[in-house]
This record gives sequence, C-alpha cells and structure tokens, in this order.
Amino acid sequence: MTKDEYLLRNFSKITHKKWELFVITRILHNLNDPNIEYVCQQYINPKNSNKSYLADICFPALKLYYEIDEGQHASKHHIDKDKIRQKEILEATDWIEKRIRVFDKNDPTKGRDLNEVIDEVDKFILFLKKRKINLELKTNEKIVWNFEDKYNPNVHINRGLIDVNNNVVFLNHRDCLRLFGYKGGHYQRAWWKTKKDKMAVWFPKLYPNKQWRNLISNDGSKITQELILNGKKMKNTTPTTNDKRIVFAHYKNLLGQTVYKFYGIFEPDWTKTDDYIQVFKRVSKRINLNF
Repeated sequence: MTKDEYLLRNFSKITHKKWELFVITRILHNLNDPNIEYVCQQYINPKNSNKSYLADICFPALKLYYEIDEGQHASKHHIDKDKIRQKEILEATDWIEKRIRVFDKNDPTKGRDLNEVIDEVDKFILFLKKRKINLELKTNEKIVWNFEDKYNPNVHINRGLIDVNNNVVFLNHRDCLRLFGYKGGHYQRAWWKTKKDKMAVWFPKLYPNKQWRNLISNDGSKITQELILNGKKMKNTTPTTNDKRIVFAHYKNLLGQTVYKFYGIFEPDWTKTDDYIQVFKRVSKRINLNF
C-alpha cells in the first residue's frame, strides 16, 4: 500500500460521520504536514482490561489523540464513561487527550455553530504544530513519517534489534524471517527454525480459528494454545518442544490488512502445560538480531 492509498483509506472509514469527517479533514488539510503521522479510528486495548476503544484520530509521534464529541456525549452516563475511557487510554498509551464538542449545549440533538467549531479546530491545529516543535527540541530529533519504512525489515536489521514497544509489524512471513537471516521467497508455514539453537519463529493466529484456539493475555505476557475439533477440546498429540519462540502473531489492522506483529520471545510454561492446553510465557520483549 502506498502512503497516498493509506491516507485515502483513512478518510473512507469516517465518511458516514459528517461532523467527524468535517473536523478531521479540516485538521489535516490545514495542518499540511506530511511528517506528522495520523490514524483515524485508532484501536486501543488498555492493559489488564477486556475493553477496547477507537480514538477518533490519533497522532502517534506526538503522543496525542483527539475526540470529536457528538450529541450522545451530553448524557451523564456518557460523560462518566468518557472519564473511564480517558483514564484507561492514558494508562495504555501515555498519550494526552484533547476533545471538541460539536453539539449544541442547549439541545444535544442539534449541531454546534459551525464557526465556533472552526475556531476551536484551528486552535487545536496551532497546538499540534507547537507540540511537534517542542518534542523535536526535547529529543533533538526531527519527527519524520517514513511510511515506506513501516513494514521494511531492513530498518530493524540496521538497528540491530526489535522491541515490542516499537510496534514492529510486517505484511508477510518472509519479511519477518529476513530479520533472522532467511533468504528465500514467500514462506507460508507457521514455524521456522532459526540458525540459533533451540529458537524458532512462530506465527500463531491469536484468535479462535478452525483448528486451534490461541489466546494472548491482556498484558501480552502469556499465550495459551488448545486443539479444537468440531467444537471439542482434543488431546494434542504433537509434543510441545522446549524451543524459545519468537512470536509474530496474525491480526487484521484497521485497514483490513493481515499483518504480523512482534509480541516478544516466549517459552513453554511447563507448570501449566498438559496434554490439552499449552501455555507459553513471555521471557523477553526484545531480541538482538545479531545472531
């Protein structure tokens, strides 16, 4: 996917929400900074929580998300839910939150005066520009959105390591395996032994599928695996090896792409593993690529 296609697909996700579409397109057109990455409807799963949220628009490099509050946010119930949501998102991401009200205070079924919304949005745009400058001064690094490098294994190979905190994601097995010296073409199997003894790359589907039920804990520290046939839990006759597993799990991102995300290095937890359930515990969030 090109960067242009990514930008257009982001807009396509919000075409049915007139206020959200108006606010977000005004921000992006007037911000006019191709080096500030943004994501519409960003999925956020707070740690130790079964809940998940969609932030209306977030700016990952600026550690900030923006919520566009329509009429339903006026009720006390929704206000209380928003406070809980804000707390959990901040705990999950360390981002700051900004909000804009687009409904009439006196009648939440009506929209707010458009000129008031425009004025507030334009102030937010100035805030974004200032925040970028301040972060660049603080880190002494330019904020650059290298979209083409997002799924490029060479970026990580040159760095010499990968870390869960860096949100390492690839579009296919082959590019994951290139981090560990693989030179071949596309690779479809879910298991690949590395050159390092007792270590393999594992591509589990961390969601129920036709044969296996693989689940990951909310904090990402534990994976459980069960063999399920015709809805019945079966004995796993394939012995679990003692290999450490470099986990790149399948999932669909917000644009509908199947991607493979690095979750860390796992090993069997023999105290909890039996013939029917296999449990793997995370032993490291990062791996040195200099095998």
